Amino acid sequence: MTKAQARRLWLRAQRLDTATPFGEGPEATAAAVEHLGYVQIDTINVIERCHHHILWNRIPGYRRADLRQAQSVDKSVFEYWTHALSFIPTKDLRFFIPAMKRHRRDGHKWFASVSNADMRKVMTLIRKDGALTIRDIDDDVLVEKEHLWASRKPSKRALQLAFYTGALTISERNGMLKTYDLMERHFGWDRLPKPASAREISDYLLDRALRAQGIVSLDSICHLDAKSKAAVRQVILSRVRRRELVPVSLEGAGKLEHWARPEGAEISGEPASEQVHILSPFDPLIIQRKRLQLFFDYAHRFEAYVPKEKRVFGYFALPVLVGDRIVAAIDLKTDRSKQKLLMQKWTWIDKQPRRLLKGRIEEELHRFERFQLAE
Repeated sequence: MTKAQARRLWLRAQRLDTATPFGEGPEATAAAVEHLGYVQIDTINVIERCHHHILWNRIPGYRRADLRQAQSVDKSVFEYWTHALSFIPTKDLRFFIPAMKRHRRDGHKWFASVSNADMRKVMTLIRKDGALTIRDIDDDVLVEKEHLWASRKPSKRALQLAFYTGALTISERNGMLKTYDLMERHFGWDRLPKPASAREISDYLLDRALRAQGIVSLDSICHLDAKSKAAVRQVILSRVRRRELVPVSLEGAGKLEHWARPEGAEISGEPASEQVHILSPFDPLIIQRKRLQLFFDYAHRFEAYVPKEKRVFGYFALPVLVGDRIVAAIDLKTDRSKQKLLMQKWTWIDKQPRRLLKGRIEEELHRFERFQLAE
């Protein structure tokens, strides 16, 4: 398979090759999360949070309230850890229950200092008074941070640990302020769903990647999850024997193995759709940097943590996709007080004539600005 064919297959799987792949409204948001498998959440707020940005790129009429509807009203999505904190379809929750049980049994390396007293305190408050945020707890004695991103409030650490164990879930999110509730009470369950088996989890990881990536490797299936690779490889080999998957020799990949479904590996010779997308650096198309470079010949740099004098693309550069090529990286910042989207830096990547692209990219920038400044 050529890189051009592989790009088209991946873009089709990501639903970035058509204008409204999921329709409109709250139902489209739930459908997008279900198809992608997860949508990453991130704390950086230079422009709109990445979970909203990722959904906006696939739902042109997306509103932030649509995600709130899915999480807090319809309860069709929930938050948990994939390779990062993410929105995940609620129907997939059973695949994460074994991890919750493991944290309940063994603890969590980030929250080893949480005391039984702090845990009892937050759980008693939630059982008695209902869902709460950390702002509802104001009697903590502050402690020293254990690492840069840790909280000084013992109750916050306890809430976070209870979240990872599955005792609590995030029932609502306002920016980065999370409301916690009992898992069973939020979903209206008498008990949690039956946990998935180890084999079911391996099948789930593979199926999720095939749906959202089209062509997969062990690295792309198990992104930042090396411990799952051996079991997933066995599932892949089993499906190859049953002819449910076919090995793919990908141009430029060397010895890195790839696979696709037989029907998915048949790519037409038609040129890619010329959709324009201003992508988040945390978009599923961008987040796996080695895969991105292999498929698109583009090495993205996330430079928010790079010293200013060493930056190439800028503090928070956004890759610009036109058709099946990444043609530019644009560093943007939203000034909400002045109601403007500020252009920090525009770096051209592709060799296509810029005069053919600039006007179309600027049209998408205007649309992006309207989304940024919308309530």
